[in-house]
Amino acid sequence: MDLKTQDSGASVTLSESAFGSRFNSALVHQAVTAYLSGGRAGTKGQKNRSAVAGGGAKPWRQKGTGRARAGTSSSPLWRSGGVTFAAQPRNYEQKLNRKMYRAAMRSIFSELVRQDRLLVVDAIEVAEPKTRLLAERLKAMEVGSTLIVDVEVSRELALAARNLPNVDVVSSTEVNPVNLMRHDKVIATVDAVRKIEGWLS
Repeated sequence: MDLKTQDSGASVTLSESAFGSRFNSALVHQAVTAYLSGGRAGTKGQKNRSAVAGGGAKPWRQKGTGRARAGTSSSPLWRSGGVTFAAQPRNYEQKLNRKMYRAAMRSIFSELVRQDRLLVVDAIEVAEPKTRLLAERLKAMEVGSTLIVDVEVSRELALAARNLPNVDVVSSTEVNPVNLMRHDKVIATVDAVRKIEGWLS
């Protein structure tokens, strides 16, 4: 499988095993769900009746007061009492083994190639950390929502892309199912593609 770079027109050969896989929608959905679930904090917590301070003594005797019987002031019926179904901290992570994750990433990259959404360039650099310079280059490539992937993200490129809406810059080790599918186009350098290819093969 050959792709031409956008700037020089040179041909880049990609392996079929990494960029020619069949699209597995169920596996991709599982990978995206697992990635998003792993990012959830899960730190919400409330106090139930056993965690509320106090409430050890019976507020008043069982009979003879004319009031409703009560056993503890930490009851959910009472003001400042515990919550009936109190939320507890939990872990939202879903298990997805390495083999399945790589297969999902191969499926996503293969679909990007088939839909002509993966653009390969020799290098993507800006002389200065100016948003205008990067915007002009992306406009020349006729792309909108874009994910830029390089082996190492330079400070100039990161600053130039910071104020551009719908443009993200990541290194080749930071690509994930969510940011790949979120953008219309993925612009990757040849070195980044080679590194990703070696990881997927």
